[in-house]
Amino acid sequence: MKRILITGFDPFGGEKINPAYEAVKGLKDKIEGYEIIKKEIPTVFLKSYEKLFKLIEEIKPEIVICVGQAGGRFEITPERVAINLDDARIPDNEGNQPIDMEIFSDGKSAYFSNLPIKKIALDIQNSGIPSVVSNTAGTFVCNHIMYALMYYINKNNLNIKGGFIHVPYLPEQVIDKKGQPYMSQELMTKGLEIALISSIKNDKDGKIIGGEIS
Repeated sequence: MKRILITGFDPFGGEKINPAYEAVKGLKDKIEGYEIIKKEIPTVFLKSYEKLFKLIEEIKPEIVICVGQAGGRFEITPERVAINLDDARIPDNEGNQPIDMEIFSDGKSAYFSNLPIKKIALDIQNSGIPSVVSNTAGTFVCNHIMYALMYYINKNNLNIKGGFIHVPYLPEQVIDKKGQPYMSQELMTKGLEIALISSIKNDKDGKIIGGEIS
């Protein structure tokens, strides 16, 4: 059976929960004939992609999607690009805080997702869930692991679709964050399921209007 590896980070930045892994855990074990393998990744520079690379080697998936929290965003946001830069605003879960550091010295300045990101966003929108393509994955561990994933795929000439999706806060995370957007875990999980189906069915993205800064 073909396989999809989908990961979510553990809580970070003082949060007790991470919506990314909560949404991932809610996914079905099989979607469109694919086995869905769900794993938690540490919010730690270097260790995050070391674990991811081992999982890819063990599982040999056709599709890999990493999921992370983007507090302050209203929508589920498939990421377009990751840059070769760590510039941490806060320490990771082991106290690492790289400033203006390359991720891989032999990597490109940036790598693009090869998921059908615009079709994913449109399909999620059509299901009644807010979603837009994002053009910045930040410079924290989310960008770090997306860059590492696409570096790994490109360097090893792997026939894998890969990319990253950000999700908003959960309702319980914004009780003390006045005015911050949130989304239920059920809607996030539904959105991720749609993203998986769209990734399975579409080898190429569509020419869909959707250029935004975020």
